[in-house]
Amino acid sequence: MVKKSGVKKTIFDNELTPVQAHNLAKATGAAAIDRFQLILEIFATRASTYEAHLQIRLAELRYELSRAKERVRLARMEEQPGFMGLGKYEVDLYYETVKRRIRSIQEKLKKKQEKRRLHRDRRTELGFSSISLAGYTNAGKSSLFNMLAEEMVPVNPSLFTTLSTTTRAMRLSKRKVLLTDTVGFIDRLPLMLIQAFRSTLEETVFSDLILLVVDISEPNEDIKRKLSSCLETIQRIGAAGIPVVTALNKMDLLPENGMDDKAELLKGAAPSPVLISALNGTNINRLKQEIIKHLEDYMQATFSLPVTNETMSFVSWLFGRASVQDVEYEADNVKVVIKAVPLFADKVRGRVEQLGGTFNTYS
Repeated sequence: MVKKSGVKKTIFDNELTPVQAHNLAKATGAAAIDRFQLILEIFATRASTYEAHLQIRLAELRYELSRAKERVRLARMEEQPGFMGLGKYEVDLYYETVKRRIRSIQEKLKKKQEKRRLHRDRRTELGFSSISLAGYTNAGKSSLFNMLAEEMVPVNPSLFTTLSTTTRAMRLSKRKVLLTDTVGFIDRLPLMLIQAFRSTLEETVFSDLILLVVDISEPNEDIKRKLSSCLETIQRIGAAGIPVVTALNKMDLLPENGMDDKAELLKGAAPSPVLISALNGTNINRLKQEIIKHLEDYMQATFSLPVTNETMSFVSWLFGRASVQDVEYEADNVKVVIKAVPLFADKVRGRVEQLGGTFNTYS
């Protein structure tokens, strides 16, 4: 087959050991790679940021490390002369060299992780909820992100267009929340990839809600398989306890009489499903209402303050950071009703008491 088709590379869906890959390459005259290596090659062509390149390199090195002993043995047997660019007498250093490179990349990613953690803490202090888009690769996450956040991140029918996170503010009723576009999932997502992309996937783990995007236009078996894969991946990355709303995307590609069948197919399997078209904006308001329902852990509070320049400046500041439900002026006082996460509500309480006002919470 290789000779007839003149291919340069053969790809195996299962995992290949170094010996298998070497023997296959020797027998066919074409390089042999497995599924994991193929995914890494695709990732490498899509990476557009420094962090994404680091994560891919980390996954590559961990893959090499897991096979290092076998590769070294082959090199010693002169089965792979000049292996990895190392001379015959340097091959013993290979294992330690890979480990050192892994540690170096981990340190760089740790700094990125810490920076992202500080950003999350700051958002929480300001009272913003966070929503993470998740879903199988090419399900339409970036299109939905553009629709909800009024952005223009790249949209491409190719796999794994998004390898880095993008976070933007979006308006939900009177509330401002933060929406993050993340890397797409795939079947049997390799553990090494989950570990390498941990700093990126953390945005999903620490979000208040996961907006799971499913391509509803595909054949039923593919839909069920991909939905199951996504829910399994959400569990594997440690995000199982986070509320999920499922956007059944690409309804514009379905015949009108096929929508009910698709919805019935996923009944009980897709959490809080809503049929939408990210491309046409169909049912986006309904999707937003479903999201709001799942963010109702916000507490409601009311406070009263004497009217001063400082007070009015504080109330104006609140409008950009909390969901202000009502403002009333009574004689020399201003009465404000807000909805906010408990941590931010406590911060508001402290400021209100500093300004000589009264603060009460209620459900």
